[in-house]
Amino acid sequence: MLTRPALVSKRCLTRLLSTRASNILTSLGLPTSGEISGVYDGQWKGSGDVMHSVCPTTGETLARVRSASPAELEEAIARTREAYMYFRNVPAPRRGEILRQIREGLAQKARWLFVLNDDRDDLGALITLEMGKIRTEGVGEVQEFVDICDYAVGLSRMMNGRIVASERPGHSIYEVPNPLGVVAVLSAFNFPVAVYGWNLALSLAAGNATLWKPSPTTPLCAIAVTKIVSSILERNGMPGAVASLIIGGKKTGEAIVESKDVELVSFTGSEHVGRIVGQTVASRFGKVILELGGNNASIVMPDADLSLALPSVFFGAVGTAGQRCTSTRRLYLHRSIAPEFLERLQKLYRSIKPGDPLIDGTLLGPLHTHAAIETYSKAVDYLQNSGAEILTGGSQYTEAPFDAGNFVQPTIAIPKSPNTKDYIWQTETFAPILNVAIFDHLEEAIGWNNGVPQGLSSSLWTRDLKNLGKWIGPAGSDAGIVNVNVGTSGAEIGAAFGGNKSTGWGRESGGDSWKQYVRWSACTVNFSDEAPLAQGVNFTATD
Repeated sequence: MLTRPALVSKRCLTRLLSTRASNILTSLGLPTSGEISGVYDGQWKGSGDVMHSVCPTTGETLARVRSASPAELEEAIARTREAYMYFRNVPAPRRGEILRQIREGLAQKARWLFVLNDDRDDLGALITLEMGKIRTEGVGEVQEFVDICDYAVGLSRMMNGRIVASERPGHSIYEVPNPLGVVAVLSAFNFPVAVYGWNLALSLAAGNATLWKPSPTTPLCAIAVTKIVSSILERNGMPGAVASLIIGGKKTGEAIVESKDVELVSFTGSEHVGRIVGQTVASRFGKVILELGGNNASIVMPDADLSLALPSVFFGAVGTAGQRCTSTRRLYLHRSIAPEFLERLQKLYRSIKPGDPLIDGTLLGPLHTHAAIETYSKAVDYLQNSGAEILTGGSQYTEAPFDAGNFVQPTIAIPKSPNTKDYIWQTETFAPILNVAIFDHLEEAIGWNNGVPQGLSSSLWTRDLKNLGKWIGPAGSDAGIVNVNVGTSGAEIGAAFGGNKSTGWGRESGGDSWKQYVRWSACTVNFSDEAPLAQGVNFTATD
């Protein structure tokens, strides 16, 4: 039960957020009245349906955004392709310099300001305002975009092919990367800035033009970022459609995915929609990057350092109100440490209070939409009806002022059975619900970890080198992210990010991810006076 000091009046919270909303929008050059244009292809426009940006904390409407009409979408795709035809010829180091300036533009919006006696970051604050994640996570998301720009600046001078030895005298073989074309980025609400940043930075470094369709529930974040990026492109004499923006709904997304003028579609979202996207793009022989469901597990061994594991599992399960692709949704505890771990974890859960995510110290913000509350409630109902033990949580916050927003209690449950074929284990619930099972042997826990359709992130807590070797080896975790003494949530940009199985097999951000944003050619060059065939084939005509 929330104590009285943890609450402020509904009227006070609403007025405070409304004032902040106005200041945040103004600081980013966004109108605070009237409709906002949601299409950019070198020019701002929008004559389609009106989409509403709603604050998940208070339920207030932040803005009304005009989406793209079918004609505007068609024109935007054409102008993005035209921009690509120009941008592909810009030298890669010059493209890197533009990325460096974008990085500086983002960093400038990540500097701390003094507004209403509250230091805040304006772009990070907009993420918090519109998406609902707490302030420190909003700032961290902007930093992630800054970091990937730093990475891509260096990459622009290192996107190298290679020379392959030829079996034929006087010949050389070159593997050459060239720009790919138009890259469409269909991003999700939970990281309304960073995921676009991953794609934009690598795409621009590679010489492509990018068409961004963000989640229809986070249009303001996309518009604010596009204003920053477009100003840099304009300053450098580049076509604005190098980084186009399309606000729209389902039909807009379908049209982009189906377009043969889009070489690569990067989609972040549900497994259900991702399957449709993958099949559609494959049917026209396009390229696709899929970042889909998570359903991530942490395994805690008896030799684990619990002082490290506990706060990491706590953040993994509760951070972003359980709305990260990498959120910890399954917890497997060794029988010998399970009682202590659960007791200490419940104590952490009892300490957390919901609050205004724009205020420092708040750890629990709202779910993004009211539909997410329904998803949460459905999962809790299933757990209760199937005989699970609910250790803590399981309800929506209905007290003022939180009844106006989408606040739910973080939940720990022990399902009746650890059978991974059960609905509750097989399904990713995008909410702060942590399901727990008890194991006796590491092999058993690894089997449970691998026994679900998804394969994004996983974590093992141990100090035993043999456990580590087994976990990261061929009989270990089958996820795309396999951590040891690190939680499932909170990846860095330097390594490739992505998952296996129904998570989609996509890879973004660091590592070799850039190689997906180029087209590859094997070029054999003959600089000799002969023209021999490979493999010693003789095809000489005789008189």
